[in-house]
Formats: sequence, C-alpha cells, structure tokens
Amino acid sequence: MLAVLRACLHAAFFVLLAVAVLRLFTVREAGHWSWAALAGAALLAVVYTSGPLVLRRLPSDRLPARAAARVWLALVTALWAVLLLISPDFSWLAFPLFFLHLHLLRRYHAVVAVAVITGAVIAVQALHARDISLAMVLGPTLGAAFAVVIALGYAALYAESDQRQRLIEDLRRTQGELAESQHRAGALAERERLAREIHDTLAQGLSSIVLLLRSAEGAVRADPDTALARISEARATASENLDEARGFVRGLAPPALAAGGSLPDALRRLCSRVTAESGIDCRCRVEGEAVPLPADYEVALLRAAQASLANVVAHSSARTAVVTLACLDTEVTLDVFDNGRGFDPALRRRTRPDGTGYGMRGLHDRITALGGRLQIESAPGEGTAVAVALPLSADNGQGET
Repeated sequence: MLAVLRACLHAAFFVLLAVAVLRLFTVREAGHWSWAALAGAALLAVVYTSGPLVLRRLPSDRLPARAAARVWLALVTALWAVLLLISPDFSWLAFPLFFLHLHLLRRYHAVVAVAVITGAVIAVQALHARDISLAMVLGPTLGAAFAVVIALGYAALYAESDQRQRLIEDLRRTQGELAESQHRAGALAERERLAREIHDTLAQGLSSIVLLLRSAEGAVRADPDTALARISEARATASENLDEARGFVRGLAPPALAAGGSLPDALRRLCSRVTAESGIDCRCRVEGEAVPLPADYEVALLRAAQASLANVVAHSSARTAVVTLACLDTEVTLDVFDNGRGFDPALRRRTRPDGTGYGMRGLHDRITALGGRLQIESAPGEGTAVAVALPLSADNGQGET
C-alpha cells in the first residue's frame, strides 16, 4: 500500500510538471523565459527522478540517508521556486511538494514548510496577475490544509499498522516460544512416563528374577526340584516382563489387565506371585461392590500395588502383607500394609544415586495426575501402610475397563 501511494505521488508530480510546461507553450506566449523554464523543468525532472534511485540504495534508518533525503528535497524545492517565479503555471506542483515535505520532515518543520510554500504560491500568483483575489488565497490554502490532514491521517494509520505488525510479530514469537515450551514439557512428561513404567515393570521384574535365580542357585544341589520350580517361575516372570515392556512402549494396558482381566484378579495373581517368590504371606482383599473403572485408574492401582509390594519384598523383612481394594461411593482406594521393620518416611524422600527410591515419587506423580492422593505411614519397628485413593464420579465410574 505504501509503495502504491508513493508511485501515485511521483506520477502526480510528473503529470503536473508536464501540464505546466504545455501551458507554458500553448496558453502563454513563448519567449526567452519560456525556454529557460523548459530547461529548468527538465533539470527538475532529472533531479526528482535521481533522488529515489539514490536514496533506495541507502539504509532508510541511518542518518546519512535522512540527511541525503532532506538535501534532495531542498534542491527540488529550490528548482520549483525558480520555475514558479518564471510562470505561475508551476503552482500546481505545490500539492505533491506538500506531501514530500510532510513525509520527509518532522511534523513541526513540515507544517512550516507547507505554510511557506503556500505563501509563495499566493504571492507569485498575485505578482503575475498584479492583483489578488479570494480564489488565489483560498485555492492554495485549502490544498495545503487538505494535504496536512491527509498526511496526519496517513501517519496515524501507518503508526497503527506498524504497531499491529509488531503485535503480530510478538504473537508469532510468543507462539513459537509456547510451542517450544510445550514440546519440552511433552518430552519431560514422556520421560517421566517411561521412568515410571520402567521402574514399575522392568526394574521390579528383573528384581524378582534375580531373587528367584538366587533361590534356585542355592537349592540346585540340595533340592533340584525346587531349583527347577524357581527357574520356571523366573522364566514366567521374564516372559511377563517382556510383555509389559512391549505394552508400555505401545501405550497399552499391562498384560495382567489385558484380554478382559479384572483388577481384583490381577491383584490376587500379584499377591500369589509375591508369596511364591519371597515367602511372604501376601493376601488380597476386595471390599464393597466392584464398579467398572477407567483403564488409567486400573493401571495406576495395579502399579501402586506392584511398587508397594516390591518395596515390601526388598526392604521390609515382613512376614505378612495385605492388599485391600475398596470401592466406595465417592472414591476407590487401595491399601498395602506389611508388618515389617518400617522406616522413617522423612529420610527417604529423595532418589538415591543408584537409581533406587524413585518408585514412590513416580507413584505419587501418577496418582496426583489422576486427581488422587497417596499417603505413606510408617515408623521404625511398626510396619508400613501405603494408601492410595482415586475419586469416583458418574463419568469416570463408568469408564472403559
């Protein structure tokens, strides 16, 4: 739009210059001054044309460019003033000159220049006519006022457009930063998900395999049948672990819940396996009427039981562990209690350098993400209780299972 307005301004200047020259040789009598005016008009046309070509090669925001533009404007105005003294027909060029001054000069200086040009046009016309009339004063004055109003309005529109463009650029930059931030957040969330799944599946499964093979190693000579049974259990655990790994890579439910398996059945099988692998008397109880739960609820509760029982086996030296699943009116709860040696929860809040200690933090993040809560109660010599609660509503109480 700005380029179109500039092109129209330049075209108007040359058209009015050509009209003034034609009137000089058609309406008025040709003479010595007419040929001088023709030469001056040609020189003005050359100077006017060279200005934009030279200024275009200079950075518009640099001081030399602004100084060169003002020198060019002064030269054009001086040549026009000489032509105006020769013939009043060149008064028409004042109108495009108004816009040039309003565009290239500061507002106060531009208005002063427009007033001076207007006064010069009125004075020259009165000098050539040897009289002054209302039309001589009113025409240039209205033209100058019209040019000032248009220039001010254009400046306001240009400022608004420039501000809008800056806002658009800021919005695009903000959108880019937001997209990058979301990408980082998504990557971190995926890393957290993978960390939780690896801890709750591969790490615990490998730990069980190590315990089973260690038991088999101790019984291989004294009781080969027990050793074979432990090896068979280790192979089954490894196979289930492999299915778990494939499942969480695809974002699917654990094998214990796949193919129509229910959460209570999965918990009972988990307790039976813990008993077989560790010798701990692990029992599962289900209280209340079972309701269909969303898949992410069932996965979270199963992972909570797996992580809690893995800690029982690894750290508690317990003889008994009880897993209780309860479906209440407003929430579903899972409690894991053991009668082991217990610990001080305040001393185990951080992940240790060897990578252990992540399970409860990852479990807490998983439960919190579902709007639930996780509580751990323990004390040295008094066992440990892990309580998980997830809210139930009319919507998620009928979720996919």
